[in-house]
Amino acid sequence: MRELLVVNPNTSALVSQLLQSHVQAAAGLHVRVRTVTARFGAPYIADEASYAVAAHATLDSWAKALADTATPPSAVLIGCFGDPGLMALRESSPVPVTGLAEAAFIEAARHGRYAIVTGGERWGPMLQRLAHALGQAQQLAGIHTVVPTGAELAADPAAAHRLLAQACRDAAHQLGVDAVILGGAGLAGMAAVVQAQVPVPVIDSVVAGTHWALRVAPQPPLRNTPGFNAPWQGLSPEMHALAPP
Repeated sequence: MRELLVVNPNTSALVSQLLQSHVQAAAGLHVRVRTVTARFGAPYIADEASYAVAAHATLDSWAKALADTATPPSAVLIGCFGDPGLMALRESSPVPVTGLAEAAFIEAARHGRYAIVTGGERWGPMLQRLAHALGQAQQLAGIHTVVPTGAELAADPAAAHRLLAQACRDAAHQLGVDAVILGGAGLAGMAAVVQAQVPVPVIDSVVAGTHWALRVAPQPPLRNTPGFNAPWQGLSPEMHALAPP
């Protein structure tokens, strides 16, 4: 049976439960989904500082997950719409790695130009920078952030559905896009709820991430075994174990 490792780069157990449930549903019963939670950092990533710490937490969680099992995963999904640590983890892993944002960008681009709707006002420039780094700047027409964070939206689904449906409609009409990404681990499952109220496809970043991780053709790995290239000082034992002496 294939195993998909989902790394939640924040410390919220509720977000991990949400990811586990929605990723498993999207993956199907033929895939074992295992979600792990960051051992340090922010309860929900919503600014530059928490994003920077989350990149370290992603690597640490991955190393800890490998240490805890003899069976390596078939693929790794970073369960944050922002993909902290994506390139570093991809460099360190012998199996495919993606994040919610990268996978959603790829899925949305199949429809044409797209917009992003997500929670947390500070995510705008962060996602713009990520899209540019991933070669998606031309396809991304705009980013619409709502004031509540993803965690706050997840805590009040009824209010979130109303707010996000309006935001998706506004993005579709004002930007003239072919698709809208509803991005965020805390927003898992909400795209399906608001879709009937939006005139273009609404992409669920969690579903997109799951499908990418499971259907991607394995690329020649940068390395044959998991590991880091630099020796560490003061990091976790699990990270030290994957580093050169």
